[in-house]
Amino acid sequence: MSRIGKQPIPLPDGVKVTISADKIECEGPKGKLAAPVLPGITVEVEETQLLIKRESDEGNLPAYHGLVRALAANAVTGVSSGFEKKLEIVGVGYRAKLEKGKLELNLGYSKPVIYDIPDDIEVIVEKPTLIVDKGIDKQRVGQEAHRLRSFRKPDPYKLKGIRYANESLRKKERKAGVGGV
Repeated sequence: MSRIGKQPIPLPDGVKVTISADKIECEGPKGKLAAPVLPGITVEVEETQLLIKRESDEGNLPAYHGLVRALAANAVTGVSSGFEKKLEIVGVGYRAKLEKGKLELNLGYSKPVIYDIPDDIEVIVEKPTLIVDKGIDKQRVGQEAHRLRSFRKPDPYKLKGIRYANESLRKKERKAGVGGV
């Protein structure tokens, strides 16, 4: 039995679930999401829980069981409370500014990086060096946070750049035998 797949998904108040043959649709206060249901997997609603079950233990069904459960749990959490990723900007003169649906990032390049914010993602600049990426779809929030981070990845020698708020980095020593400072 899949350890993740057998766990029931609690349904918070205000979340409505509709089950069809190939997907689970979740609707809540934050919006509407759908999660796929793969062949061999069945979904049931019992009181305030969502149960994911599989027909047998053959082939890839145990893996699909856990996958479908995780995607359904992410959809339920997304429509009820949402997801967020925090990014820190580290470096002298590095900062972010939000203007009319565009994020302007000064990251030490000759010109600022202009980032168009997608409609399904909300970006908040709490401080000039702290960006919060919010949304209802966990995959999209992570993808856009990674895209923001890719504009200036953390340098392993000086640790300057954009990093996740909980990311720990190891600083490298300078190369031996290199002249200068």
